[in-house]
Amino acid sequence: MVFGRGRKAKQEQTTDAGETPEDAAVGTDAPAEASDGARSAGPYDVSEIENQDGYVDLGALLIAPREGLQLRLEVEEATQRVVAVTMDLDSSSLQLQAFAAPRSEGLWDEIREQIGQSVGSQGGQVEEIEGHFGIELVAKLPAGDGSDGYRVARFIGVDGPRWFLRGVLGGEAALDRAAAAGLEELFRQIVVVRGENPMPPRDLLQLRLPRDSGVSAPQGAPEFEQPERGPEITQIG
Repeated sequence: MVFGRGRKAKQEQTTDAGETPEDAAVGTDAPAEASDGARSAGPYDVSEIENQDGYVDLGALLIAPREGLQLRLEVEEATQRVVAVTMDLDSSSLQLQAFAAPRSEGLWDEIREQIGQSVGSQGGQVEEIEGHFGIELVAKLPAGDGSDGYRVARFIGVDGPRWFLRGVLGGEAALDRAAAAGLEELFRQIVVVRGENPMPPRDLLQLRLPRDSGVSAPQGAPEFEQPERGPEITQIG
């Protein structure tokens, strides 16, 4: 697995953190059965796993490594706060963000409506479909290069105990469910660490570099382009 850190303004630096076989991704203990029946196959709350061995620890998210997987942390330039992690696998990507949520109700229904409004304001369209994680959104945004083409992204969301996890699939995974299988399986293995501190609903849960990554701040990092990622809609508050 390769791990890197990039600025949100599309800068990236990648270092080799070694490859980890998929069968060693989550340690020796399988996750305990999720208390929420809708999440019985993941993603999980940290209280639902036996231990954290074998995961890449990004603070609010624990990621199961996989051979060929690349991780990039996206940093907000003004505050240097990590606001998202993107998983790249083959020709697809999955952007992840975790948010605080109310104890008594989920956020996904409301957030889907907000995403639809945001995409519509940019001249795009959204369609609700039934997916492996419940209702999903397929968003089409103008390509922005003067052509009549569209960029496509598929939004998935899962409500957990006092947290909400959102994923944005780009590249082939946004168009072809078979191409999304690997990233969807990794999404199921994600563990969310909400923490006990009170937080307003919709606040981002804190992400950070793993302590043993050896990745430094990307001073002078080269610019990069990744058109497969599709529209980035990172604010839900």
